[in-house]
Amino acid sequence: MLEVRDLQVAYGQAPALWGVTFELRKGELLSVVGPNGAGKTTLINTLAGILRARGGRIDFEGRDITALPPHRFCEAGIAIVPEGRRLFGGMSVLENLEIGSILPAAKTKRAQSLESVLTLFPALKVKLGQAAGELSGGQQQMVAIGRALMACPRLLLLDEPSLGLSPLIVSEMFSAIQRVNAEGTAVLLVEQNVAMALRVADRAYVLEEGRMAAEGTPDELMQRDEIRRAYLGT
Repeated sequence: MLEVRDLQVAYGQAPALWGVTFELRKGELLSVVGPNGAGKTTLINTLAGILRARGGRIDFEGRDITALPPHRFCEAGIAIVPEGRRLFGGMSVLENLEIGSILPAAKTKRAQSLESVLTLFPALKVKLGQAAGELSGGQQQMVAIGRALMACPRLLLLDEPSLGLSPLIVSEMFSAIQRVNAEGTAVLLVEQNVAMALRVADRAYVLEEGRMAAEGTPDELMQRDEIRRAYLGT
């Protein structure tokens, strides 16, 4: 579904990703884990069209999207939940959600998509008229995920969805992500909470210093002593 080959990304003269190659299969939940500064956010922002690749190739559903204009990535079927959520705090929850379905194809399904989001996150039903900036961190993350789902994506990109949330809310959030995936949406998750990211993933990659350092199923990665020591403290 998604094939990335020899991806190169830099900030000015400072390289951030070197020769990153990986694939995500249709319907898969793929996790990319790694320490702070590894390039996880750079990777996901490049896949969303926010950053421009300096080299390499990104194929999505058999189409080269590497040079697409940023606003065409969502149209192609990709939606992102950015790190820090980036909601419009002064706008209502409903308005934030509706922004996700602004493209014509998604707008025709707006009512159906909204119903699906509120089924996934029932706590938002009574918050639709409230300003998004007044919600708790967990509720704001629900809105951010819901906004992305309103675009009816075939690939959902999630950047550090557990950031700043309590363990209970993190568990609920990851359960929701699994439900989204089970309903047919492919998911690429970049996450610093390695234990949780591996728990929900079909496969995973380890990103270190801008390069893919390891890949495999969660069980395969957990059997590697260096992975357990570096990321799980065991």
